[in-house]
Amino acid sequence: MRNLDTPPIKVNDSLGNPIKIGAVVVWKVKETFRAAFDVDDYQNFVNIQSEAAIRKLAGHYPYDDFEDEDTGQVNHLTLRSGGAEIDEKLEDALTRRLNIAGIEVIEARISYLAYSEEIASAMLQRQQATAIIAARRKIVEGAVGMVDDALKQLSAKKIVELDDDKRAAMVSNLLVVLCSDKAASPIVNAGTLHN
Repeated sequence: MRNLDTPPIKVNDSLGNPIKIGAVVVWKVKETFRAAFDVDDYQNFVNIQSEAAIRKLAGHYPYDDFEDEDTGQVNHLTLRSGGAEIDEKLEDALTRRLNIAGIEVIEARISYLAYSEEIASAMLQRQQATAIIAARRKIVEGAVGMVDDALKQLSAKKIVELDDDKRAAMVSNLLVVLCSDKAASPIVNAGTLHN
């Protein structure tokens, strides 16, 4: 058995983002006659076919699962999160390519994956922005539920009667407090409810 650890190559993913990708391929010569006579140099053949398979795989899938701005769809199978499924696709592609030279692929998996240097910083900012938006969405969802519960309990326990304007003001105030990323500074009203 032999190992081929391909150095990372620069390619474009399915969305056109430049990435660097490398793979480890474990292989062996299964049919020595075919390996010796069907190709000039079977080791070089393995190198060339491995690079070609990696390039083709990278071109079929996005690096990450960002929403596609053109279609609005989220790509669920990605190079970064595809794991075993992506590795299996790489292994299948290499098996088809190397079988003609009597070479058996034991294992193939992505060993290196990163955005290319020229866009790495921008893509990191994009990932951070996506995470912040997802967190904010969760915070707002939770805050709306808490406000709804508070209003229902106030009404059910008849603690205070709120007309539509006061209800709207209370909803606004509660949402600001619950959704803010800073601690609330309470103001104590020492007068009546209407002041």
